[in-house]
Amino acid sequence: MLPRATARAQGFTLVEVLIALAITAFVAAIAYAGLSTVISGVESTRGVAERTWEVNRALQIVQRDLRELVDRPVRDEFGDEEPALMGGPAARFLLSFTRTGWHNPTDQQRSTLQRVNYVWLDDSLWRESYWVLDRAGSTEPRRVRLLTGVARAQITFLQALDALGPGARGTEVDTRNWPDNWVVDTSQPGARLALPAALELTLELEDLGELRMLHALPPL
Repeated sequence: MLPRATARAQGFTLVEVLIALAITAFVAAIAYAGLSTVISGVESTRGVAERTWEVNRALQIVQRDLRELVDRPVRDEFGDEEPALMGGPAARFLLSFTRTGWHNPTDQQRSTLQRVNYVWLDDSLWRESYWVLDRAGSTEPRRVRLLTGVARAQITFLQALDALGPGARGTEVDTRNWPDNWVVDTSQPGARLALPAALELTLELEDLGELRMLHALPPL
C-alpha cells in the first residue's frame, strides 16, 4: 500500500478538478464579455462611419450639381416646357434642373448638359438623370439611390438676395418665410420662370435628425 503523500502526487482529486474548471469557465466568461464589447464597439463605429460617408456623399453630389446649374429649359416627354429649375410640392419633383459639366471622356454623341431630378420616395433620396435634354415619350431616367432613411425632405427658395434683409449671413439666414414652391405661374401663359438666388434643402434622417443645407446658386 502506497503512502498517502505518494498517492496525492499521482493526480488531482475530483474536487480540485471541478474547482479548476470553475475558475477556467469564470475567466473565459469575463474574456468573452470583454471581447464581445470590443466587437460591438467596432461594429458600431463602422456603422457610424459608413452612414457618415453615405450622407456626405449624397450632399456632395447635390452641391456639385447645383454648382453646375445652367439656364436651359427643356421639353418633357409630353412636349411641354420645363423651366431651367423647378421644385417643391407643386412641382413634379422635389427638385429638377439643368446642369452643365457632364463629362464625356469617350466622346459620345451627346451634350455636356444634363437634366437631373431629385426625388424623395420610399424614405430615400433618389437622383434621376436623362441621356437627352428634350425627352421623348419613351425616354426613361437613370435612377440612383443617394440616401436611405430619409423621413422627410423639403426645399425652399430665395427669389433674390435683396430679400435676405440687413445683417443676414452664414447660418444666421432666416429661411422660414421662403416659398416652398418654385413653379411657373399658370395664370400668366407664356411667362418664363426665373432662377432663384438660393435654396435650402432640409432632410430629416431617421437616425441623425434634421439636416439643413443652404445653397447659393451661381449667378448666370
